[in-house]
Parts: sequence; structure tokens; C-alpha cells
Amino acid sequence: MKPLETYTVGMVGLGLMGGAIALALRSEGIIRTPGRILAYDRNPDTLAAAQAEGVIDAGMISPEAMLGHCDLVFLCLTPRGILRFMESQMAAFPAGTLITDIAGTKGSIVAAMEHTLREDLDFIPGHPMAGGELGGFVHARTCRFHGKNYILTPLKRNKPENLAVLKTLIYRMGFRRITETSAQEHDRKIAFTSQLCHVIAAALIDCEADTEITRFGGGSFEDLTRIAMLNAPMWTELFIENRKELLRRIEQFEGSLDRLKSAIAQGAGQELEQRLQRVRERRAAMA
Repeated sequence: MKPLETYTVGMVGLGLMGGAIALALRSEGIIRTPGRILAYDRNPDTLAAAQAEGVIDAGMISPEAMLGHCDLVFLCLTPRGILRFMESQMAAFPAGTLITDIAGTKGSIVAAMEHTLREDLDFIPGHPMAGGELGGFVHARTCRFHGKNYILTPLKRNKPENLAVLKTLIYRMGFRRITETSAQEHDRKIAFTSQLCHVIAAALIDCEADTEITRFGGGSFEDLTRIAMLNAPMWTELFIENRKELLRRIEQFEGSLDRLKSAIAQGAGQELEQRLQRVRERRAAMA
């Protein structure tokens, strides 16, 4: 197996996450000459900017032109975008290519790859738990990986040596912890730690029309609503894609909110204080 440093890595999609991964591969010295970082994106200006900054070695507006050179490919698209790309470009991957993705839901991707992936390719689904409220390659430098989590939902057919290569790359990008789990468990838990949080932030902003209320912010409001600056098309797709698990989590949250509301309405100070103390202790245990 060739050294990781000499891989030719292809980025499909050079937005916030695709750009941040390419930056990490370059800045951390993971890919070095004769290794190369290539990118395909529909926006030629993005490709030109990334190449001018030295983040990528070459940008291509044709995926076929890029894929034929790659040892490893990152699919930095939405779940539906990944499925469409794999369906249309499956024949363009050279035999032995290692493929991974960064999508926020895994059920549909794992199901499709288990049944349709070419036998001579290896697709390891992944989800870096990092990002930012501002999208696009222009903001990629604000997306930090150091100390963050990374989730992998391997297929039954994945080669151990390829899984080892991908894990090595992830750690070298700065991620602190890699968790391997099933697609179902990923989607169940991500509905709580990510999607529900975005729903709550969106609802909080949606319920207040006063755009100058930030004059009364002291940090709590800002912390809670930062992620309300969300990519609406992407998060709409993620919410709908994982709606069964997300709706269950919303109902779970509504139950907790109702209990707090009831204690406040009844002036039940002792009950409220005890509940808040349990919340504090549980959060501390989650650290």
C-alpha cells in the first residue's frame, strides 16, 4: 500500500467542509508532493480561489476528469447529492478507490452503498462533527477540527486496511475522537446532538420579531442562536431525511419544556430548583 502522504485526494464539493478538509490536508502536511489535492466544484470561481491560495493543486469542473486520478475521494455533498453523484459517476472511479463522505445523515447512504457499490470500490461513510454557521469556501478557515469528534458508520464489506488509513488521516487532521457505530445509531443520536439543536435555535429566532433585541444579549442568547444562521436548503434536507428520529427528539424536548413550564406557572420553586440541579449534574456528567 502506498504511503498516505503520496495519495491523490479528490474533493467533490468545495464549500465550508470540503474547503476545511482540503485546508487540513494541506496545512497539517498530510498530503505532500508527489501527493496531490484535486477538487471538483460547480463554481469555477471557488476552484480558482482555492488553487490561488495553494489549498488545492488543481480544480476541475468535470468530475470524470478528476476521479480518474484519485486514490481517495471525499464526497462533501448532502445525502441526496451523494446518492445522485454515486449513481451518475460510479463508472468513473478507478478500481481500488477509497471513498468517504461527510453527510449529516447516514441511513439512506449506507443502505444504497451496501447494495449498489461496485465490488472493486470501498466506501466508508463518515461524519465530521465540526462546521460553522457561515457556509462556503470563503469561510473554510474558520472551521476548526482540533479536539472535535468524528463518526464513522462502516459497511460490512469495508477493508480493514482502508479503515485504518482513513482513521489515520482523521486523527492527523486534528480530530480527537473517532466513534464507529451503525447508521441507525448515528441518525438516532445526531437527531438529538445536532438536528434538534438547530430546530431549537431556529424556533427561538422565529418566535421574536424584534431585530434589536440583541442589545439586551449578554452571551446566552448569542450562544443559543449562533447556529440559527443555518444553510436553509441543506438543513431542510437533513430534517426531512431524518424526520422519524428528529420528531421523536422534538417530542422528547417538548415534554421537558412542558414540565419546566408547569413548575414555573405553579410557582413550584422547590420542584423547579431540584429539576435544574439535576440538569446541572447531568450536564456535568456528559462532559
